[in-house]
Amino acid sequence: MPTIVINTPAMSAPRRREVSVRLTRWLYRRGSDRRHVVVRFEETDEGSVFVGGMPVEALPDSGEALHYASVLCCIAEGWDEQFRDELAREIAQALGMTESTALLYIEFRPTSRGDVRFGVAGQLRSAAETGD
Repeated sequence: MPTIVINTPAMSAPRRREVSVRLTRWLYRRGSDRRHVVVRFEETDEGSVFVGGMPVEALPDSGEALHYASVLCCIAEGWDEQFRDELAREIAQALGMTESTALLYIEFRPTSRGDVRFGVAGQLRSAAETGD
């Protein structure tokens, strides 16, 4: 059931796949069904993200690594702070955060498994039923 939505400037398809596979494998090693891990990328339009009243594009950019990203993680309610810290670190590493990254915002949204549905064999099933 984990869903990770990454808002960032355009990223190549191979780079998005690399990040997605890395995060899926990380979550799988911690008990998630890899078929239920969703990683979605949304391109951030220039001039649509502001920090301290300034467009994030105006912040220094080394050009070599991640300039900025905003990430929303919907995870099951039962995960503790240690899990969230470890997942945040994994996301930061997967995206290539460095000391020159202008902004990396990661928000966790605990979600009840009963509020999530998966299509399984042509039928909708609650994540509470699938155990993910």
